Amino acid sequence: MVATTGEMLVSAAAPTADPYGPAAPATAPGADEPGRTPGAGLRDLLPPELAAVDDPREVAPADARDLTRQLLRRLATLEEGTREYSYVRATLVEMNLSLVRFAIRRFDAHREPKEDLLQVGAVGLIKAIDRFDPSLGVEFTTFAMPTVLGEIRRHFRDTTWAVHVPRRLQELRIALARAQERLSQRLDRAPTVAELAEHLSITPEEVVEGLTAANGHTAGSLDGVVTEDGDGPGPLGAQLGADDHGLALVEDLVALKPLIAALPERERRILSMRFCEDLTQSQIGARLGLSQMHVSRLLSRTLGQLRDGLEDG
Repeated sequence: MVATTGEMLVSAAAPTADPYGPAAPATAPGADEPGRTPGAGLRDLLPPELAAVDDPREVAPADARDLTRQLLRRLATLEEGTREYSYVRATLVEMNLSLVRFAIRRFDAHREPKEDLLQVGAVGLIKAIDRFDPSLGVEFTTFAMPTVLGEIRRHFRDTTWAVHVPRRLQELRIALARAQERLSQRLDRAPTVAELAEHLSITPEEVVEGLTAANGHTAGSLDGVVTEDGDGPGPLGAQLGADDHGLALVEDLVALKPLIAALPERERRILSMRFCEDLTQSQIGARLGLSQMHVSRLLSRTLGQLRDGLEDG
């Protein structure tokens, strides 16, 4: 089951060591004891700019930018694994989730649930916080946005395709989709393979390969209802072909025909009575005036000859 964003933040803030005393339960920051002000147990240990924040998600955007700068500088001075470090880090994540929500707007055309994209973007945000260096003088949003977008694009590349295809073909599919849209508007019709190849400066074979790979992005359900020609609607699975095991029998019969024709008349009659008329060996012997044991030996020898003939052929 997919974790909620809140659970991810709790995991991100979970302390691994506590130099200030016993470790707190693995709950969200500020939920130490019922009835207490959120984060009251850490107020004495935190910087003034963070101690004044009750809910990071309610901070105004302008204040959030300033506070983010201060907290990132503070985070760089803290020892990783302490309760103060974990709390500052989790606060930064919650305070900047609006950045993730802004990023996922670019993917509104996709059918991926927004909650899933928010979780993936939050992972990118956490990576950006961990990698950010305040001493470089770069705005955090400038650094974090490419990281968040990259994590979301990686999610689409690695997990949303119904069939795994190489990254080259995934990128070619996107380029072909854009080229088809532009050329359709310019030509007022669907572009041909040659026109797409010329527009993208690739070979027609590569265009065909990219268009074929695009079919692997989504998969249709076998239970999906489609219209059959003349028979009304029905499931897609009912229209799919199946293995015809009778074809193998036809091949064997064609291969056996000259071998059977080369057998003596008596052996051919024995085969006909045994496998066409379904007579027993005793009944065959009664018709031919032979013992059941003699019929059994003749039948075994004949089948062995036919088997050897098939293997040699």
